[in-house]
Formats: sequence, structure tokens, C-alpha cells
Amino acid sequence: MDGTARYPAAERMDLVERAHGLSVADPYRWLEDEQDPRTTAWLAAQRDVFAAEQERWPVARWCAALTRLSAYETESVPVMRGNRVFLARHRVGADLPEVMLAENGQERTLLRADPSGLVVLEAWRPSLEGDLLAYQLSSAGTEDAVLHVMRVADGSVVDGPIDRVRRSPVAWLPGGTHYYYVRQPHPGADRYLRRVYLHRVGSDPAEDIEVFGAGQDPTRYYFVTVTADGRWLTIRATTGADPATDIWLADLSTGPLDRPRLWPVQAGDRARAWLHLAPGTEPGGPMWLRTTDGAPRGQILAAPAPAGRGPVPWRPLIAERPDAVLASFLPLTEPGRGRRPVGLVAWIRHAVSEITVHDLRDGTELGTVPLPGAGTAGDFMTRPEGGKQAWFSYTDHCRPQAVLCYHAATGQVSRWSRNSGVDQAGVVVRQIAFSSRDGTTVRMFVVSGTGRPDRPRPAILTGYGGFGVSLSPGYSPTAIAWARAGGVYAIACLRGGGEEGRGWHEDGRRNRKQNVFDDLDAAAGELISAGWTNQGQLGLLGRSNGGLLAGVALTRRPELYTAVVCVSPLLDMARYELSGMGPSWRAEYGTARDPADLRVLLSYSPYHHVRTGVRYPAVLFMVADGDTRVDPAHARKMCAALQHASAGTGPVLIRVAHGMGHGVTAVSRRTAQQAEYLAFLAAELGLPAP
Repeated sequence: MDGTARYPAAERMDLVERAHGLSVADPYRWLEDEQDPRTTAWLAAQRDVFAAEQERWPVARWCAALTRLSAYETESVPVMRGNRVFLARHRVGADLPEVMLAENGQERTLLRADPSGLVVLEAWRPSLEGDLLAYQLSSAGTEDAVLHVMRVADGSVVDGPIDRVRRSPVAWLPGGTHYYYVRQPHPGADRYLRRVYLHRVGSDPAEDIEVFGAGQDPTRYYFVTVTADGRWLTIRATTGADPATDIWLADLSTGPLDRPRLWPVQAGDRARAWLHLAPGTEPGGPMWLRTTDGAPRGQILAAPAPAGRGPVPWRPLIAERPDAVLASFLPLTEPGRGRRPVGLVAWIRHAVSEITVHDLRDGTELGTVPLPGAGTAGDFMTRPEGGKQAWFSYTDHCRPQAVLCYHAATGQVSRWSRNSGVDQAGVVVRQIAFSSRDGTTVRMFVVSGTGRPDRPRPAILTGYGGFGVSLSPGYSPTAIAWARAGGVYAIACLRGGGEEGRGWHEDGRRNRKQNVFDDLDAAAGELISAGWTNQGQLGLLGRSNGGLLAGVALTRRPELYTAVVCVSPLLDMARYELSGMGPSWRAEYGTARDPADLRVLLSYSPYHHVRTGVRYPAVLFMVADGDTRVDPAHARKMCAALQHASAGTGPVLIRVAHGMGHGVTAVSRRTAQQAEYLAFLAAELGLPAP
């Protein structure tokens, strides 16, 4: 599209509000209302603009390449219940996974995927005996799940539907007659408002008893667990995106299930924490705490399980490491006295996983668990009754997820899943380090066909930089397809993430958000100065919080990028709290209700930094109409602002996907979206299609 092309008309309002002495312009406020006839007409016209532009892209060739790279079978980490094995299997060519049951050498499907791809499985959990399966389904991408329980023997539904659960943890009690779960307290409640309930299988959910949550911060997230013997109930609570964690524990043998006597065993104090108890633990027996309290990179503490109220006498067991972040922990115990418990500890060193084995009596390191490469290991699982085997997942940039099994008795690792592989030829991954503006060392993974900057190539830079999320290696058809076509795909591990511990996150949130943008600038500069790419061939891709990052970059440094893709982005930071899950993100971004926070938010809010006459890069906004986390209005308003202001020759486009959301989606829909944005970037950056 040339610079004379006209975009759909969008009324530009003279709307300026005063907040804390600041002027906040919002000329496209009306685009927040999806039902407004003006918005409907504008979106219809934008569809035509996008379709006309898309005609020049070889989307089908990118889609074919991505489809080939997605043609593999994977299995989830298994959940063992006696002689029954439950797992989710994603078959080759299937849009969504199915829940499978293996028993006595036979295998059958318990839950089949919706062939339309519109209904997705958000979560599932078998009862402790394995005769019941709780599962949660959502439709059209909304993530507003409905909970059901099926009888495994015949597939009949014996409980539900229970709505307003949104990926609730389900903590089964022995016998399968009751479970604890998390739910919005009433119809019409905000999505972030939750309570913990006790439910009796087969009863009316209106009769469920609220166990916990009243009087707590309304943006609290809860995770509930019950040990396999039914004795210990744990409730873990975090407030929105705040890392501070509170943990409550109840001995269910000493009180009624509907009024458990909960007492705190860990106070937040800016620390993340997870509590671990083995089944069969008596008061005075061992329990373990994974925490960042006093250890920004994480440590394991130990204490006797309490016999009553009072402070818990935690003692250090496995110390913090200076160069690795504690990512997960699993105690391996066996019933009976005299057996030595061991623990698996997963660490990430500069985003790459390592696993160590420790004696849980004194924390001594006994050895390491060999991994297939420089990738990501996680999702530890063992039998609910205990044992000396652990199952966990492994993936890296070039290998889809596989399930491995660690045998504590021998120290050996075997491959457990039967998943098919993919051709890894023609792709090399390197991790490089560089300095940010303030001298901080930042790292990124570079995926290319040669593994070296042999000449400037069309490059995609992506990052996230928020919420303590680590961009650890994971299989990426988009990265491989781009590299095999002759490009460079770079994943930057920016501050705000969790790759280097709690301090790394703290240095990229709220009033330190500028560090994230500086890190991204430095990553782009490194790709150019090292010869991987040049300024005319550099593109940027961001999703969700990463979409905010991309929006900031294109308004701060429009000359640096030739093309930018923002997927499900946050862009109006003055009003982000007023829609979606925004209120639960105040700990990450701050709040417009605070004068100092608002100044910080407005200092980078992309929507408020669009300037008329600037030569902005080509931009593609991709949103989903079912997104209940980030309102698509962010992208609508930003698109209108850029279409009005840009003097650049590249197009400014918006693409709305229907029946999709922010989270899990069908493979074919995800592949189609990826093919469109790769085709857009390739057209703007000059990369031939595969």
C-alpha cells in the first residue's frame, strides 16, 4: 500500500481529560465500544483494507511450511492413579489434544477435541482413585470455562456444569465425593474476583460452601491442593501480578472440611513461595518451602509440619545459587520409615534448564539429571502416594515437547512419551550476550540457518519483559520456518522477565519499566552491529505484554524497525485497568489512580505517543474477538491513531480473528495467524517465502 492510500474514516474527538494535573488525550474513545455502529462500520472497512493488502502476500506458502513443522505428536506429563495413566495427547494433524486413559495395556479416549476448534480443553484432573475426571471447557477463546466431572468407566457426566471457574485448580479429596475449587462468587462478578469453595459431587453448585477468600484483596489468585491421603489442605494466594505470596495450611483430620482451620505458614513479604508436603506426613514430619524470601534466585527451606498454630521454624536446606534461578522442586518420597527422601530441583541458568538431585535430610547434592540439550525442563510429576520415579517435560527451540522419566534408584533418565519428532536440519541456535544502556548484561537466543552473522538478513526480534515470565527455550515453528527461509529470528531475555531471578523482574516493572525498553533497544542494536541484520531488514514481533513492548518500540524508535507486529497488545496504559483482566496487573504496571504511577504510564503509553507526520514502520495489529484478558479496543484505538498520523509508506493494518481468544486455541487457527504475520513481515523485510 502506498502513502496515498486512504484508510477508513475514523472520527477524531477532541477529548482531553485531566488527571492528577496531567492532560490525557483520548481521541478514539468511541472505538472502545464494540457495539457502537461507528465501530462496527470501521471494523468492516478495515477488513477490506486488510484483505486487499493480504492479496500480495504468499500466505499459503508460509502456512504450508508451518503446518509441516507442526506435524508431530506430543503427550503431556502423565498423571498416575494406581494402574491407570491419564495424559493429553496431541495427534498429528489434530487441532486440539485429547485426554487419554491407559489401563492394563489398553488405551482409550476419554475426551475428544471439538472438531470445529471453537471449544477448547482448559484443564483436567482425575480423582485420587482415578475413577472420576474433572475437566473444564471454554468456547470461542473466552477462557470462561465450565467445569464437569465424568465417570471414567462409562464416560457419563456425573457433575456440573459449574460455570465461572476460569481454569480453576481442582483439589480432590479421597473417595471422590468432594473437591475444593476456585470460582467467581456470583454471576456478573469481575473475572478477577475469586473465592475457594468446597463442592460435593452431584450437588447443586449454588449449595457450595465458601471456604476462603472473603475479606482478601479482590484481585487475589488462589491455588488449592490436598495431599493424596486427604490430610493436608494448602491454599496459596498471590495478589494479581504481585510476586508476594501467602500460604495457608490446614490439617483436615482436626476439623470439618467446610470450615478448615487454616493458619499461615508463609507471609508474602515480596516473595514468591510454594509449599510441598508428602502424603502420609504426620505433624512433626518434613515439609518444604520453595521461596524467594531472602533469596531472590530461590532457595528450599524445611520445617516440621505443624501440630498447631504458631510460627513455622523454617531452616535452610538447599541454598540459593549465584548464577541460576530455582524454577521448580519435587520431593520424591516413599511410604514407610527409614527411606531416604530425595528432591529434584530444576534451575534455569540464563534461561536454560538444569536439574540437580538432593538428599532432603541435609540438602546435599547427590548428582544431576542429564537432559537432551540446552532447553527447558519442567512439569514435574510423581505418583500421588509417593515413589522414586518422576516424569517431566523437555523442549528446546528445535525439539517439540517430550516426556522423560527419572528413576531415583538408578539415577537414569528414559524417554517416556512416544511422540514423533520433526526434521531439525538447517537450523542453528546460539545464545549471545550484550550490554544494555546501563551496562547490564542481557542475553538473547538467535535462530538462523548458519549460526553466524555471515551477512545481513531479514530479522525478527521478539521479547516479553514482564510478569517474571522467562523466555526459556521452547519449540517454535515460526522461528524455524523463518530461519529456513533465510532469515534470522531472535528471542531477547529482557528485564521484567524471570530469567535471572526476582531482581530481574523487579528491574523491569512499574517505575523501572524503562529498563525493558532500553534492553530491547540494545538487542536491536546488537543484531545490527554484529551483522545479523541491518536497519532496513529488522522487524519486531510482540504478543500481549510483548505487544505493549512492540508498541512502545515503534513509537519511541520508529526509524529502527521496518515492520512491527503487535498481537493482542496493551497500548492505552492510562485506561488498561478498565477492561479485561487489567485490575489484576496493577502490581506490574502501577495504577492510573496514583499520580506518580500515572506519570510513568503516560511516559511510555504507545497510544499517547503517536505523533502526526512521523514516518512510522509498517504495522500489523492482530487481535481476537473472544479475548477476555486484553481488550481488542487497545489495538483498535492505536490502529486509528497510527492510520491518521503516519507519514510512512508501509501499511497500518488490523486483523480481527473470530472465535479465538488470548490463550489455548486450535492448531489450524494458530498456524493461520502465524502464517499471516510471517507473510506480512517477509513482504516488508524482503524475505522470500519458503
